[in-house]
Amino acid sequence: MGVFATTDDPEATGHEQVVFCQDKQTGLKAIIGIYSTALGPALGGTRFYPYDSEAAALADVLDLSRGMAYKNALAGLDLGGGKAVIWGDPEQIKSEALLRAYGRFVESLGGRYYTACDVGTYVPDMDVIARETRYVTGRSVEHGGAGDSSILTAWGVFQGMRAAAEHVWGVPTLRGRRVGVAGLGKVGKYLVGHLSEDGAEVVATDVNPRALDWARATHPEVHLVDDVAALVTADIDVYAPCALGGALDDDTVATLRARVVAGAANNQLAHSGVEKLLADRGILYAPDYVVNAGGVIQVADEIEGFDFERAKMRATRIYDTTREILRLADTDGVPPAVAADRLAERRMAEIGRLRAIHLR
Repeated sequence: MGVFATTDDPEATGHEQVVFCQDKQTGLKAIIGIYSTALGPALGGTRFYPYDSEAAALADVLDLSRGMAYKNALAGLDLGGGKAVIWGDPEQIKSEALLRAYGRFVESLGGRYYTACDVGTYVPDMDVIARETRYVTGRSVEHGGAGDSSILTAWGVFQGMRAAAEHVWGVPTLRGRRVGVAGLGKVGKYLVGHLSEDGAEVVATDVNPRALDWARATHPEVHLVDDVAALVTADIDVYAPCALGGALDDDTVATLRARVVAGAANNQLAHSGVEKLLADRGILYAPDYVVNAGGVIQVADEIEGFDFERAKMRATRIYDTTREILRLADTDGVPPAVAADRLAERRMAEIGRLRAIHLR
């Protein structure tokens, strides 16, 4: 995957800036990707993960930062898209010194990129990073932040799922539906709560035994299965991928029994064209970067002085955005992912164009 977009390189992504960061003493190896600042400073979380290779880390940050640009645009935020990855096992190498070194690299970008939590990073980590940079969101309440962004991420996914249910079954509720949740981590555990309260029957799985223990103790009504393969082939109405990306590949789509896919994971489509495979099988896909925008809405609200009720109201509008995208997809005869891309690109072009108007 290339960084520079050209007409003869379909895999290139056209990022504005990609920064490689290294601090040998702490073991920090990080990549910050800024896809677009057309709408404002790039905002996106920092993923701390033991990638197999540097190439895998780069591919992930390029995909994720592009997705953030589209997500922020459709969420109605005046923010561009960026993302960062720290290469390594957080349980082995994460330290105060490493996080502070990373914070200094973020600060060096002068506000072009705001960071926040993602896989492998948490609210306390953001408080440490903030000791070296102003450009951090998702901080603790004690430090004036929004706290755990997973709360509104799950709320937004639930709203998007309601819109998809209405589109398919005519009513905006999951009551009486069987929902398969793959991943009971930060977001999945809150999503399970919303689904149970709505009257859905939940089937779930996770690779972490501690997450399964949590589900047994907290939601004994949830039916647990051994792995994702068992969940995909189960008799479910809705499939909710809530772990890492690439959950929807050719084999998964071929065996999936659900009528709707709506989940919290980023970059759920393993490659371009999967959205058409889903459509051909009559499976409605609620684009991930539309329905999982609640978290970025929450941390973005922190920039102007966090108010939870205001942020939750904005995240609730994901229901309306998802409805509109599904309507446009039907009208234009395209998969929902294509309709969502068009809306996001239109906003980035129209609002970004205003930058050409010179201000003193």
